[in-house]
Amino acid sequence: MHRRRRSRSEFLKQEQVPPVGRNDKLFVRVQDEFGDRGTVMIVAMQDGAKDDQIQNVVEQLVKMGFAVHRTTGVRQTILAAVGARHDFDMRDLEVLPGVQEVYRVSAPYKLAGRSFRPEGTIVNLPHGVKIGGKEVVVMAGPCSVEGRESFFKAAEIVKNAGAKGVRGGAFKPRSSPYSFQGMGEEGLKIMREAGDKYGLVVVSEVMEISQIPLMITYVDVLQVGARNMQNFNLLRELGKIRKPVLLKRGIAATLEELLLSAEYIMAGGNYDVILCERGIRTFETYTRNTMDISAIPVIKKLSHLPMTGDPSHGTGRRDKVPPMARASVAAGADALLIEVHQDPEHALSDGAQSLFPQQFEDLMKELRLIAPIVGRTM
Repeated sequence: MHRRRRSRSEFLKQEQVPPVGRNDKLFVRVQDEFGDRGTVMIVAMQDGAKDDQIQNVVEQLVKMGFAVHRTTGVRQTILAAVGARHDFDMRDLEVLPGVQEVYRVSAPYKLAGRSFRPEGTIVNLPHGVKIGGKEVVVMAGPCSVEGRESFFKAAEIVKNAGAKGVRGGAFKPRSSPYSFQGMGEEGLKIMREAGDKYGLVVVSEVMEISQIPLMITYVDVLQVGARNMQNFNLLRELGKIRKPVLLKRGIAATLEELLLSAEYIMAGGNYDVILCERGIRTFETYTRNTMDISAIPVIKKLSHLPMTGDPSHGTGRRDKVPPMARASVAAGADALLIEVHQDPEHALSDGAQSLFPQQFEDLMKELRLIAPIVGRTM
């Protein structure tokens, strides 16, 4: 039998309010009931908040463009606000007298959210490569372009092993100003030539707005590194072009911040955005970063955008790359970004996290066994 959907007022009136603190069950029920009707917010008033304080919060919510539904328990009042507005600061409510906590139920990202494209986004690339479909796409290569001969050799290695894309840095953001900074435009030309020769998608990092016009003539996918994830001016400009963007999670960014950064690009009209988990900074020092494998299935739930795993930066250790790559595919990654070098011990950058050719070949064989188990292909 079809159940009649309750009105907002009926729903709130029938739910019980806890004496104090966050009510997670109510939080989930409000999300299920109103989550598809715009922005939904819960304001939990303090135990024993006065009527004039409650009324003041209601008036502020109305001024912000929300419809307010109030339910009062024995000791605590809960205000549910529903509206179309999403550009507001919850701190404006948290500082009001009588307010205990404010919870945002609906996501502040609209274009990057799963509800925008429930079926998921597939990013189409040259050579028939699709990221976001059934096939797990591997893009591999050295950290940076070091020369024509060496890069062509790397492209041949990853192609023969089954990769669909070749990665490499023409402009390298390095922590030390004395480290190798890349070959610039000459590096881009080398990447383009190698990509055309071996039928590989070319992926390289863009560091600033001025590089965009140059790079779009050589590169198939523009990568935004962790350091630039919240470079909003750069993201806005990338929203104006019609070239896929691979957006890496910042070194200390939440998943919501990652999706909001994607929103900047999509708000400009560029919907071909690929997200990437590349490890975050935690208190652990054994690995370069802590690769958050759980981010992959979480993003797949929250967003329709394809999700990539980068175990090379995620761990910073060659011996830890294969297990994290395997885990990424098992967790639902649509693509992998892996550093491979024909002679890692003499690489000009990040040799310690680059796989030897044979290691990469062995890893690809393992991934071909794992992918079908989770309903994917390689």
